Amino acid sequence: MRQATTTPDSLQPATELSVDLFDNWFDPIEAEVRARSRQFIEELIRGELDDALARPRYGRSQMAGNEAKDGVPGYRHGSRKRSLTGTFGPIEIAMPRARLTTSEGKTTEWKSRALRAYHRRTLAADALIASSYLAGTNTRRVRRALAALFGGTVGKDTVSRTWRKVKSDWDAWNSRSLAEEPIVRLILDGTVVRVRLDRKATSISLLVVLGVRADGQKVLLAIRSMGGESAEAWRTVLDDLIKRGLKRPEFLIVDGAPGLDKAIAVVWDGVPVQRCTVHKHRNLLAHAPERLHEEITADYNDMIYATTPEEIAARRKAFIRKWRLKHRAVADSLEEAGDRLFTFARMPPSQWRSLRTTNAIERLHEEFKRRIKTQTVLPSADTAAMMFWALLASGQISMRKVDGWQTLATKPIDQPIDLAA
Repeated sequence: MRQATTTPDSLQPATELSVDLFDNWFDPIEAEVRARSRQFIEELIRGELDDALARPRYGRSQMAGNEAKDGVPGYRHGSRKRSLTGTFGPIEIAMPRARLTTSEGKTTEWKSRALRAYHRRTLAADALIASSYLAGTNTRRVRRALAALFGGTVGKDTVSRTWRKVKSDWDAWNSRSLAEEPIVRLILDGTVVRVRLDRKATSISLLVVLGVRADGQKVLLAIRSMGGESAEAWRTVLDDLIKRGLKRPEFLIVDGAPGLDKAIAVVWDGVPVQRCTVHKHRNLLAHAPERLHEEITADYNDMIYATTPEEIAARRKAFIRKWRLKHRAVADSLEEAGDRLFTFARMPPSQWRSLRTTNAIERLHEEFKRRIKTQTVLPSADTAAMMFWALLASGQISMRKVDGWQTLATKPIDQPIDLAA
């Protein structure tokens, strides 16, 4: 009987083993673009040096004799090789060198402004690396993802250094003035992420504040990493917003965390506050056995999504009467929220959808956690906050106007609608 045999890998030619996918995908267009890129960059830098020396390459000064000696601002002395990586890929250029005469009569090395010292990548290349990182690719996988473009010159250390460049923009954003922001509404919520602190994985809270401008556009105002959602933590965030000029908002939407409620009572007492109806729904379900969840949800939705304030009031009374008898803990949980659960009814119905919940922030939380899923634990607390901000600042996540923005100028009625059971 014949036996089917295969040649072991060790017997195959070395040239065959070293060939990877895409290695033989030669593209003449890409090759020509890179060659032209090298030529263009070298001409750009030579032109910059010509301006600094006030004469072209191989050109003579128009002065003569002693005047020429005193008037020449410097001289060329060869060139050196420099590697540069851009969106056109990695190339090697000839960098001209020169000495410039100072006012003291000494000479100093000429430095290009277009290609700074130790500048190995273009800003566009750094932006591409940072965008890949923000898209959910961890530092080790970026090298594989961009290997074909950058020729394997991007490693995890390069990604980390590129990401640190974002910090200057992040610091500027954190200190910017809010005095000119026409904010009429705030949405406040927090989320928990895992970061590395003192070489150990630790859970921290990211406290997020979204603002709604007078034209309805949502905008990120603050993102801070804190140890939890205590009153002191939220007070730190709110005090910083006020210090930077944020005006007193006309409406607040919160998740119902006790610490946030206490901080708001101190800073913005008297501002109408809406308790998130989704968070309260979860609380109701947590107080009941699973077999009652479907019935509770149906009754709760009938109440929350009623079309008029009068219907809301009637169904609220019916909900509490029913669940006081059937499962009192559910009724007590609803009463705990009080009138803050129905503050949205004081506004025009066109705004109810955007007022009832903190979903605007919850969606950001979900997208943020989806992007960091590959990393499990982030390098630091600062990195977590920066990544959240950068996803919006880079345009990878965009926010639309709130529903009912056309009626944002309408003020809440002075007295809350009587919703007492």
